[in-house]
Amino acid sequence: MQKLTAQQIRSSFINASRSEAAKLNLPKNFDILDWESLDFLGWRDGKMPLRGYLVLPGANGPTGIMLRAPEGGAKKNRSVLCELCRDIFSKDDVLLWVAKRAGQSGRNGNTVGTLICAEFGCCRNVRVEPPVNEINPDPAAVVRRQIDGLAGRTAQFLDRVRGT
Repeated sequence: MQKLTAQQIRSSFINASRSEAAKLNLPKNFDILDWESLDFLGWRDGKMPLRGYLVLPGANGPTGIMLRAPEGGAKKNRSVLCELCRDIFSKDDVLLWVAKRAGQSGRNGNTVGTLICAEFGCCRNVRVEPPVNEINPDPAAVVRRQIDGLAGRTAQFLDRVRGT
């Protein structure tokens, strides 16, 4: 992912008002992010922990989605799989993040949701190389496949928010 400015991020949101985007708090480590290891920028708002953000790169520039986590956080009755990274080894909490749809549909109260790592660690998770074995003799190929899968599933979620 290419490095983005705060202004590019704030102006990228398709399901947030201008005032909501202007009030968002950037990630704590924004100035030192390793942009090359990111397939998307995802973070929880430090001052509003039930709010999260995803900013995805695209041919026409970045596209941002504002998300909401459930009240009360993650319930620990069972493990669930993040729909974006699908990392079966991650110990990260996974939450049902919900986004208002873009446009009039969202203003009418329509939403979509998906299971995402609570702290948006998906880009890190897909880059963990598995041990070499008969099924996966090339760990680098497995990582590439995982990165491609993350990009595809994230784009699908973005399409659902757009309503396309």
